[in-house]
Amino acid sequence: MKQISTADITDSFSRLCMEANYFLGEDVLAALKEAHDKEESPVARQVLDHILQNAEIAAKEQMPLCQDCGLAIVFIDLGQDVHVTGGDLYEAIDEGVRQGYADGYLRKSAVKQPFSARVNTRDNTPAIVHTRIVPGDRLRITVAPKGGGSENMSRFAVLKPAQGRQGVIDFVVKAVEEAGSNPCPPTIVGVGIGGSAEKAMILAKRALLRTVGGPSPDPEIAELERELLQRINDTGVGSGGVGGTITSLAVHVETHPAHIASLPVAVNLQCHSARHKEAVL
Repeated sequence: MKQISTADITDSFSRLCMEANYFLGEDVLAALKEAHDKEESPVARQVLDHILQNAEIAAKEQMPLCQDCGLAIVFIDLGQDVHVTGGDLYEAIDEGVRQGYADGYLRKSAVKQPFSARVNTRDNTPAIVHTRIVPGDRLRITVAPKGGGSENMSRFAVLKPAQGRQGVIDFVVKAVEEAGSNPCPPTIVGVGIGGSAEKAMILAKRALLRTVGGPSPDPEIAELERELLQRINDTGVGSGGVGGTITSLAVHVETHPAHIASLPVAVNLQCHSARHKEAVL
């Protein structure tokens, strides 16, 4: 059985929190450059110019891509042959987040007593952790800082099964259109279909971790992604909400079997600052 120390886990999370906030992935940068080349609106192209310049400066200066450094959303794939030593796994994660947000001069955005006093926790903890037990002897960790502007535009509904594919398309497109400029487009649209309420929401968020624009391996889902992206870009919201032909860079759909009486659909939008970094221990 492989042993992984909580000290190594903490160090990894501290580093990933900073890297995720400083560096956009190559897939995101490529998608933004492609969007710039395809955009027909001069104003929207200028917005994309600024977005790309911002990413270049952030990487060069190692400073946050956005003033909203997000809640610390964490995905853990814990190999069933891994033994975590030296303490509690979740305490190690929080300590890594605490160190990363302090050492990286990242804005702390977590508040406790969320419906009343809204007191800042001052270190961006506790992290929001989603854990899966998987085969193997590795620990895969992903840090995905999530800003409020895009997260606030999340939507969920349980459609009637008879609404089917068209109902899903109408719901997703309406969610993006009504969000307008709030999620800082061009967005990446995560869609979860099926399961239960909480399963659909997790599917939608996990969908944002996929390589931008990489189609689903399922041909039926891939075709749905293509149609959704076309319909969304036809809304004319555009980059920065100024109008244009590119509102979203990609639509990623994940599905799960659902109850015979239900068709759950979740939408989770990711702003153009699509931040996530991972490591395998």
